[in-house]
Amino acid sequence: MQPMTVQEIAAAAGGVWQTPRADAPAVSAVSTDSRKIQPGCLFVPWVGERFDGHDYIDQALEGGAAGCLCARLPETLRPDKFYIQVPDTRLALRALASAYRDRFPIPFVQITGSVGKTTTKEMISAVLGARLRVYKTPGNFNNDIGTPLTLLGLAPEHQAAVIETGMNHFGEIRYLGEMVRPDIAVISNIGDAHVEFLGSREGILQAKCEILENLKPEGLLVLNGDDALLDTVQTRFRTVRCGQSEHCQARITELIDRGVEGITCTVTTEKDVYRLSIPAPGEHMAYSASMAVAVGEELGLSRGEIVRGVGAYEPAGSRMRVVRLPDRRLILDDCYNANPQSVTAALEVLAKTECGRKVAVLGDMGELGGLTDQAHYNVGALAAMLGVDFVAAIGEKAARIADGAAESGGSVLHFSTMEEAAAELREQLGPDTAMLVKASHAMHFERIVEQLKEAYD
Repeated sequence: MQPMTVQEIAAAAGGVWQTPRADAPAVSAVSTDSRKIQPGCLFVPWVGERFDGHDYIDQALEGGAAGCLCARLPETLRPDKFYIQVPDTRLALRALASAYRDRFPIPFVQITGSVGKTTTKEMISAVLGARLRVYKTPGNFNNDIGTPLTLLGLAPEHQAAVIETGMNHFGEIRYLGEMVRPDIAVISNIGDAHVEFLGSREGILQAKCEILENLKPEGLLVLNGDDALLDTVQTRFRTVRCGQSEHCQARITELIDRGVEGITCTVTTEKDVYRLSIPAPGEHMAYSASMAVAVGEELGLSRGEIVRGVGAYEPAGSRMRVVRLPDRRLILDDCYNANPQSVTAALEVLAKTECGRKVAVLGDMGELGGLTDQAHYNVGALAAMLGVDFVAAIGEKAARIADGAAESGGSVLHFSTMEEAAAELREQLGPDTAMLVKASHAMHFERIVEQLKEAYD
């Protein structure tokens, strides 16, 4: 973060500096966590359902913060610290990040979608990184706390920014977009994630399309051209649809699945033809690559740079990460999150894996509302129909995964907890076995992956 004076912070956040003094230091970092204070930073107390960060202002200042934003002033104000009073710290942080973003006359890419947001972010960043110094959302900092903190991390050396934005309620993409104000907007797809809060897939489409409200008038919209709901979107913006359908402007053809080694495909646009080698498994990766081609072309990259960038892609975190263990044991670590669409894609990757035995460890999927029961049953049935040799279903909702697999002729066991399943999973991961591990993030299936690695490394 470039330094900001207290006066600049107060003006940007719409606040009143309660303890003005001439020697107040500039700030070059922001924190919303009183336990993670950098010396000289600005502390922004967050108000949640079960906590109020204002109760920790003194702790943050004692820990080295130079000052704070606050909607509620502490009883005692320290003369060596600054206090900027604002009506709402959440809105103040957004305003501060928005003002800071204006310092950077670089292209901003904003990404949303039900599935594959982070994968698409990483792919676009890899492509743009073949020429530009790219700043991207770290980890999953894609909500109303993470996005402003991400923007406040921009630095003078950055030549492009790729910002991932998530949501589970109406208005959230609009809220985040007011900070990002993208030159290019990308929607990866429309699935069932968060249907519990948005009512229907049509509601999800409406919420995702809030990204258009802050896209610059001359901006570019990049869409999944094979998504039936996204195909209904008609706007005044220049639009590139990416996919295998004939109407797509970035069309995927000659797709070859090489299992865990990745895929190859050709993407054809009005400008050029790109023969791509993607070092990650799953045919769905072609969509992220084709979107990256569209973004790369828009920002003037050459064919060679785009092809090289796609080849440099690396998965982030537990997103179809291939873990190789002795005696041809493979773990497909895809346990970062799960919804019906992503589980389907992961099972298809598992089914095509060249191993003698295939095992799926599947857990609860969250925020599916009225679809919960049927969605879990369906993925269990799919696992059996794809020929998966054994399914371990873990969690309360996953009982229906077990039902679906069993009633479709599959071999399956249900476990209430990971601890109950541990011994069976070690037994199932025998030589020449591929094991998919996937569930919603709240299940913390990364522990399963770590335990199996420890057992066989």
